[in-house]
Amino acid sequence: MAQYLILVYRDEARVAAASADEWEAALKDHLAFQERNAAALLGANALHFTETATSVRPDGSGGFAVTDGPFAETKEALGGYYLAEAADLDAAIALARQVPAHFGGGVEVRPVRVFD
Repeated sequence: MAQYLILVYRDEARVAAASADEWEAALKDHLAFQERNAAALLGANALHFTETATSVRPDGSGGFAVTDGPFAETKEALGGYYLAEAADLDAAIALARQVPAHFGGGVEVRPVRVFD
């Protein structure tokens, strides 16, 4: 079995404009997804909005530049992730298709790289 990270993207403007009922529906759907797939899920977390991000980059002279905000600005921002175990990429994609896609966006599936 291999591990895959399922990255959940969303449109933060749509999230900010969401009603309490929309938030509750999204949470309910994610909890149901987690319950249905508990055997395959190794971890999951939601992330705060990109406005809370801090980027750290080498500055070219041996130090680091620390700036407020995400590394890259995009319409869809990383909103959370699931760490899953699956037999292969096809199985990971089948799992990813079940992830609720509220507030625009979608998911990205990436295999976890293992170094020996």
